[in-house]
Amino acid sequence: MGKFKVKKTKSGSGFVFSLVAGNGEVIGVSEVYNTKAACMKGIESIRNNAPKAKIEDQTAGGSATNPKFEIYKDKAGEFRFRLKATNGEIILASEGYKAKASCLNGIDSVVRNAPDAQVLEVS
Repeated sequence: MGKFKVKKTKSGSGFVFSLVAGNGEVIGVSEVYNTKAACMKGIESIRNNAPKAKIEDQTAGGSATNPKFEIYKDKAGEFRFRLKATNGEIILASEGYKAKASCLNGIDSVVRNAPDAQVLEVS
């Protein structure tokens, strides 16, 4: 089962979370939130949006409405995804993957792990 790990930023002025799969691998990370309450709302947004999000493959010219997972290539040529909520805000971003299939597996992992993931606070 996955876990959302919530922690303070290094500066201590905000909060971030990462979604971690059952095998301990980080699937995606959040933006920086000003308050813990806002961070927790971000987690709820992922739980609500991930299961119904469509996939927009920008490397193949695809298009989809929000909520959606956008697949794109970064400057290093690696595949990445970001999950956008209904309002268009990015609520989760992935690491880089060398293969598109691995990126798609990452998206599948978010869909499978996020809804029931336990929330842990890390110092």
